[in-house]
Amino acid sequence: MSDETVGAGAPPMVRMAGVDKHFGDLHVLRDIDLEVARGEVVVVLGPSGSGKSTLCRAINRLEPIDSGTVEIDGTPLPEEGKDLAKLRADVGMVFQQFNLFAHLTILDNVVLAPTRVRGVSKDEAQERARALLDRVGIAEQAQKYPAQLSGGQQQRVAIARALAMEPKVMLFDEPTSALDPEMVGEVIEVMAGLAKDGMTMVVVTHEMGFARRAADRVVFMADGEIVEVTTPDSFFSRPATERARDFLGKILTH
Repeated sequence: MSDETVGAGAPPMVRMAGVDKHFGDLHVLRDIDLEVARGEVVVVLGPSGSGKSTLCRAINRLEPIDSGTVEIDGTPLPEEGKDLAKLRADVGMVFQQFNLFAHLTILDNVVLAPTRVRGVSKDEAQERARALLDRVGIAEQAQKYPAQLSGGQQQRVAIARALAMEPKVMLFDEPTSALDPEMVGEVIEVMAGLAKDGMTMVVVTHEMGFARRAADRVVFMADGEIVEVTTPDSFFSRPATERARDFLGKILTH
């Protein structure tokens, strides 16, 4: 959880101001303003089609925006080019799909980006990769290939791979939604550990237990807008809007 004294006076780790995004006639992000402090865990909730994943992907411009600004640690993200690639390297991303390289071992999947993008030596990258695989609980799988691992294990490799770049912030776009139910817990445990260790995180998820347990703030979205921003306790026990009450009524009764 975030410590109030950390980064006092520092810019927010993530800042979105006046962000708009259309897909054709569909207005998927409407005037989004959001700040995420250093070490803060923000969980984005909302019904399907509310713009959650688009918001997450707009933070590192995987999804280009129509207007507005996005800043990482006080630096505006350029639209394209080397400067964008450099800043993007500071933003770890974990998707629904694991996107691992099938022809590389687990270890080599984690080693690849630090050596190619950060210029880390292979020995150092391997040492760090082994430590990260241990951290996510799959050190013994280092020499296997992705197809030999369960979905939960592959997602933990994807988290280790993102951490290998030593990012300033981690984005999670529904990281458990492609997993079988019995594998969800192992991934959530790793994410909760990161939150506890002070990693700045923006998490789009349907896992309400994670939101209650690990979030500093909940952002509730509907129809491309941020409808509520509040604490998990307040959101789950005293939602302020009809949209949030309707959403919670549907998911918490299942």
